[in-house]
Amino acid sequence: MRRRPDRVLEVLGETGADIAVVQEADRRFGQRHTALPAGLLAEHGWRAVPFDTHAAAIGWHGNAVLVSARVDINSHATLALPVLEPRGAVLADLAVEGVPLRIVGMHLDLSGLWRRRQAHAILQHIAGQPNHIPTLMMGDMNEWRASAGCIADFARTHKLVLTGPSFPAGMPLARLDRIFASNELEVEDAGVHQSPQAKVASDHLPLWVRIRLGL
Repeated sequence: MRRRPDRVLEVLGETGADIAVVQEADRRFGQRHTALPAGLLAEHGWRAVPFDTHAAAIGWHGNAVLVSARVDINSHATLALPVLEPRGAVLADLAVEGVPLRIVGMHLDLSGLWRRRQAHAILQHIAGQPNHIPTLMMGDMNEWRASAGCIADFARTHKLVLTGPSFPAGMPLARLDRIFASNELEVEDAGVHQSPQAKVASDHLPLWVRIRLGL
């Protein structure tokens, strides 16, 4: 129940990740002040993909993508979604030591009907990109069911990465957070990061996935 950006970044450091997708990184509307200050990000070895939405923000409707020094940022976009409440998604075309990877971060609606509309919009955005790049999609889907609704929509074109329950952090029961990978990506391993620090840094535990890029 405390705003502790240093604690959040310590948990991200525990994962050893090169790319982190976060939700509620800043306010979803109004003056979008970041919850993770740029100076503190740099101290922990992260850069935020610059979505250029507001000078005091690092994300779009709370969604942000952070990268380590091994990752180059080639391009980025905010994805407008059909909404009942303030929601959005972000897309970043990256290169990990020269190998391209597309990342899509999202935080979907509480309403199942609107989640499905948002999933369709995200898939249309991806299909409409001028080039095809191996893609990871991830975020808080707000979907309690295992394989229905928006989960089934994404799974028609991308494989669901098996992780585990991530909410609530203290006693995870629900798989609200999900990761999907395009079919050409080789998933080596995946799971839920469950350190003592992670259980108090957020109400959701972080998911992680390790993929093989290139040959």
